[in-house]
Amino acid sequence: MLGFPDIALPIVQAPLAGGPSTPQLAAAVARAGGFGFLAAGYKTPDAVRAEIQQLRAWSVSQFGLNLFLPGPATADAAGVARYAAALQPEAAGYGVQLGEPRHDDDAFEAKLALAIAERVPVVSFTFGCPSRAVLDQLHAHGCAAWVTVTDLDEVAQAAAAGADALVLQGVEAGGHRGSFEDRDGAGELGLLAFVRLAARACTLPLVAAGGIADGPGIAAVLVGGARAAQLGTAYMRCPEAGTTAAQRALLADPTRHAPTQLTRAFTGRRARGIVNAFMRRHGADAPSAYPELHNLTAPLRAAARAAGAADDFNLWAGQAYALAEERPAFELTQALAAAAQQALAEAINKLPRP
Repeated sequence: MLGFPDIALPIVQAPLAGGPSTPQLAAAVARAGGFGFLAAGYKTPDAVRAEIQQLRAWSVSQFGLNLFLPGPATADAAGVARYAAALQPEAAGYGVQLGEPRHDDDAFEAKLALAIAERVPVVSFTFGCPSRAVLDQLHAHGCAAWVTVTDLDEVAQAAAAGADALVLQGVEAGGHRGSFEDRDGAGELGLLAFVRLAARACTLPLVAAGGIADGPGIAAVLVGGARAAQLGTAYMRCPEAGTTAAQRALLADPTRHAPTQLTRAFTGRRARGIVNAFMRRHGADAPSAYPELHNLTAPLRAAARAAGAADDFNLWAGQAYALAEERPAFELTQALAAAAQQALAEAINKLPRP
C-alpha cells in the first residue's frame, strides 16, 4: 500500500461530481495546504484528461480523481417505464424530451486507464469496491487508492481488497450515497459513530465525510480518529465552484431552513439534497435504477437549471449546508483549519487539569 498524501492541513475537498467540481476549486484547496479532488463522473475521458493537465499546468502535483464504479444492470424495466410516463408532462412543459433510460458504465475502464497513464496521486472510488487486481494495478503505477464506504462490512471489504485509505461517508453527507448497494437503510450511520467504529475495526487512514462545514466539525472527526476531514457542501459557495446560481441563492438565504432528505427521484440512486417540489412529487415513486433514471431525467434537469427553476432539479447538499460560507476556496480552507485548531484548544481547556 502507498502512504497517505503529505498535506499541510487535514482538509480534503470532496469531488462534487455533476457541476460544482472544477480544476480551479481543486487548485485553490491544494495551494492552501489541503487536498483537492477532480470528479470524473459524468465527464468524457478527454474532458477529465484536460482537467488533470490544467492542474499540472498550474503546478498542482498533489490531487485526487474520483471514479464511479459501475454496477450490474438490475433496474426493473417496467418500473422505469412507469416513472418515465409520470415525468413526461413535466418534460413537455420545459419543451424537452426525456433521455433514454440506458445503463452505462460512465466510461469506467477508459477513465481508470487515464488515471493510470497520468499517474494520478490518489484515485478514489464511489459506488463499490474495486477488485484487488485493479488496486494492484494502481499501486504498480504509483497511484494510491481510496474507497468510499458507508458501513463496517464495506470497511472490511475495502481493507481486504488493498485500499490505502477509506472515505467514511456518514448519512449526513450531501450527494449520492457511496454504498456498495443502493438499498434502503444500508449505510446510514451517523458520521461520528462511524468514525469511532471504523477506527476500532481497521488500521487504515480514515477520511471522514458528511455534514462537516466548519472548524469545530473538522476538530470533532480528527479527535474521533480520522486522518482528515472531507468537505463538499462547505465549498459550494466558493467562487471557484461550478455551483448553479439558483442553488447558490438557496445556500445563501438565511431565512430558509429547508430540510435535506435522501431521494432517488433524480437519478434512481439514493442521494441527499435540499427538499424541493420535484422530490415531494416523485420521491416516493422513483425506483432503484441507477444510472437509468439519471440518463432519463438529465434533459429535464438541464432545462430546469437553465431556467433557474430550483424546484425542478437536484440540489445536492449535506445536512449542515447552512454553515457554508461565500469565500474564496484558498481563504476558506485556511480559515477552516484555524477554526479547527481553535476548537481543539477550547475543548482541551474544558477538561479538568491532571
